[in-house]
Amino acid sequence: MILLLLLFVIVPIAELYTIIMVGLSIGFLNTLGIIVAVAMIGSWLVKREGLRVWTKFNEVIAQGQVPTREIVDGVLILGAGALLLTPGFLTDVFGILMLFPPTRAIFRSYLLRRAKRGGAFVVRGFGRSASTRFGGHDVVDTDATEPKGEL
Repeated sequence: MILLLLLFVIVPIAELYTIIMVGLSIGFLNTLGIIVAVAMIGSWLVKREGLRVWTKFNEVIAQGQVPTREIVDGVLILGAGALLLTPGFLTDVFGILMLFPPTRAIFRSYLLRRAKRGGAFVVRGFGRSASTRFGGHDVVDTDATEPKGEL
């Protein structure tokens, strides 16, 4: 809940404040130009880094290995692209940090540590869970039967 508040309320307010302050300092057109230029350069960099990671992904697959690092890098590059296309300076800083390989490695190691601890991905639903609806039993006793006719 706090993360959603941060993401959808506090970050946009901070972005607007930063854009207004930069605009007052260097002027509206210069601020707009920087925002558009960063979006254009960022999309080009995302494409370049994405193709680089895609090539590495295919090399790792061809060697018969699991491309864990490349998958995480791909997700980070996708996130960087979204941040760079979002108007604002704060999101641009995080987008650029997620895009460049040396700083992306820091984000990757953090995500992989969280995944190993088991806290990275949590699926939550609404209402009662399946275990309470069906009496909380973990085992379903059934008999296997062969289907009639040809498959």
